[in-house]
Amino acid sequence: MITIKPEKGHLLIAEPSIIGDTSFNRSVILLADHTVEGSVGFILNKPLEYTLKDLVPNTDAEFKVYNGGPVEQDNLYFIHKIPELIPESIEISLGIYWGGDFDVVLNLINKGAIKPCDIRFFLGYSGWEPSQLESELEFNSWIVTENIYKKAIIEKKEDSFWREKMLELGGDYSIWSNAPENPTYN
Repeated sequence: MITIKPEKGHLLIAEPSIIGDTSFNRSVILLADHTVEGSVGFILNKPLEYTLKDLVPNTDAEFKVYNGGPVEQDNLYFIHKIPELIPESIEISLGIYWGGDFDVVLNLINKGAIKPCDIRFFLGYSGWEPSQLESELEFNSWIVTENIYKKAIIEKKEDSFWREKMLELGGDYSIWSNAPENPTYN
């Protein structure tokens, strides 16, 4: 397997070896930023029991909310593919944007101008100190892949995402695709 270096917009796929890590077990993370100062990403496949209306007053929106990671879980973050509607958005890559003016987002959602396929919300994020991610990569905690889905990743179904990535990687990873999440269930 060819190893690629992490970059903004790449995906981090949790290695099967990090079983037992409650935050990252079977995670697929979109890297929103990666510099010498550290890295930030959002877990794409860990939906929470909440919808946007459970967390934000003044909306009845049933948009699903995801566990973005273990850092700042009391803050709401979002990625989207509609920068023309959301001022102050930061491009991650491949037509995916991070953040922007939340008041505008809420107003557009309430008007029906933003659909769930345009945006994804997260409580918290995944963060790494300088060189921490590289160290975790050396210990084989993650596999770095390109985001082949581009901006359509926002619409990606979460329930089988990690399994799909294991099958794509092939070889020994294919075996892990059918293993139970908790190996003690075997």
